[in-house]
Amino acid sequence: MPGRMVFAPVTDAPGLARLDEALRSLSADIAEDYATDRAALERAVLGPAPAAWGLLALRGEDTVGAALYSPNFSTVRGAAGVYVSDLWVARAARGQGLGARLLAQVTRAGRDRWGATWLRLAAYHHSHEALAFYARLGFTPADAQQELRLGPEATETLIRRAG
Repeated sequence: MPGRMVFAPVTDAPGLARLDEALRSLSADIAEDYATDRAALERAVLGPAPAAWGLLALRGEDTVGAALYSPNFSTVRGAAGVYVSDLWVARAARGQGLGARLLAQVTRAGRDRWGATWLRLAAYHHSHEALAFYARLGFTPADAQQELRLGPEATETLIRRAG
């Protein structure tokens, strides 16, 4: 892969299309469904009150990496952080430090945008390569916590019942 690496925030429709393609590749790589449609991703990343930010790693015309991230505030830590919901590196670009460089760029952006001082992400238990990568960077499991989710139907029920 010749060419200089450029990190580009997703700020327009062409960037969003690249991000969407990268996130679809990530889902295929980890054998997960990709339920996000382009309109939802556009609202989240390019809408008037972004729920997430996207970052692309570009080498020439090729998208070789991508990250989707958002703010996270912890009262336990007493500070803002960055939650990385998705991190993808193209197979041909793996093993070259790109994942760490993407995370560094995301961390820097979070620090500059909302004063983030820490980073959080999740990885599937069966993603052994990803878990080993994160461990090499110094990530530690949050064993004292369990992730809990409330799906769309249950969320609507909560709103309706609790007023």
